[in-house]
Amino acid sequence: MPAFPRDELDEMVRRWQEANRRCEEAGDWRPLAEFYTEDATYGWNVGPDQDFMAVGRDQIRDLALGSEMGGLDGWSYPYQRILVDDRQGEVVGFWRQIADARRPDGSAYEVAGIGGSWFRYAGDFRWSWQRDWFDLGNVTALFVEMMKAGALSDGMRRRLDRAASGEPVPGYHRRSRTPVPLW
Repeated sequence: MPAFPRDELDEMVRRWQEANRRCEEAGDWRPLAEFYTEDATYGWNVGPDQDFMAVGRDQIRDLALGSEMGGLDGWSYPYQRILVDDRQGEVVGFWRQIADARRPDGSAYEVAGIGGSWFRYAGDFRWSWQRDWFDLGNVTALFVEMMKAGALSDGMRRRLDRAASGEPVPGYHRRSRTPVPLW
């Protein structure tokens, strides 16, 4: 793990946050794929028996930032804190997950708990990998609440139908059988 100049990492984080803002506004996160190396990996845990892993920039664009973010257009993921380790070339960001839909009382639907991303920097303003975490129980509870209230977008309903179909979903693997380990 090489060290990188702190100014370079700070600039990477600035560029990343600005691109995230643009993608949120557009409702399309796929352009973020340009921030990854060709052979980068992006994964997260999906419960006790399953992990998600995208391998390579194309899978990151199509799966992690495309189909996995499908139905979440209008959602925002504001970073609350970002920690930079220039000695290891790593960045950790803590973010929230906030839907654009509102409850009858006017409050936003928001995933409870803490979500975040852990990145390894590769130089040249690219990530070599990203690992996310979030509380799947809180995500599920929020989606159920939104479903009962009729507040899910059509895209999110299609995504949940896909997950419930029992058909294999690209990028999902039995735990410890991902093409690249989470750790």
